Amino acid sequence: MTPAARYPETVCLATGGSPRRAEDEAGSEAGATDIEARIVGLEALTIADLRIEWRRLYRTTPPTRLSRDLLIRGVAYRVQAGAEGGLSLAAKRRLRALSEGANRRGKLAEPAPVFQKPGTKLVREWHQQVHTVSVLDDGFEYQGERYRSLTRIARRITGVHWSGPRFFGISKRRRGVDGAADE
Repeated sequence: MTPAARYPETVCLATGGSPRRAEDEAGSEAGATDIEARIVGLEALTIADLRIEWRRLYRTTPPTRLSRDLLIRGVAYRVQAGAEGGLSLAAKRRLRALSEGANRRGKLAEPAPVFQKPGTKLVREWHQQVHTVSVLDDGFEYQGERYRSLTRIARRITGVHWSGPRFFGISKRRRGVDGAADE
């Protein structure tokens, strides 16, 4: 049995009919029930039928080594996205940005260092004493001395090893948390 025979609404989709329009005509409850029934019915399809559905919905051949379970999930997603609208543009952008930051093995690449413009003043209070660092073109200045890294300045101030950017509150992790609170 072909996928179109199993799913009468497939004919509507294949002829260019909109799932939204069909849902509006039949009522939102009937449309939701049809989508649920169609997704549940995917379990009964053979791998060959799932590949046909994939080609029809994605307009490309499915990856050759995709498991049956992933074929079902991919087709179900596309059916649901066609009816409900899919991911928002912001979500798509976020996913694209995350995928560009990943290496070939799927691990996230090292975050880019946070750079400050020359002339910026970094201020930190430590044990009731205010410490000010000036950002230079080629490093940092603290109490009239030049340093190549903030970490060395943080160690001088605290007496123990401490991440300089984190000590002065300019690490990426800290900035992301602060930025989210401001929005």
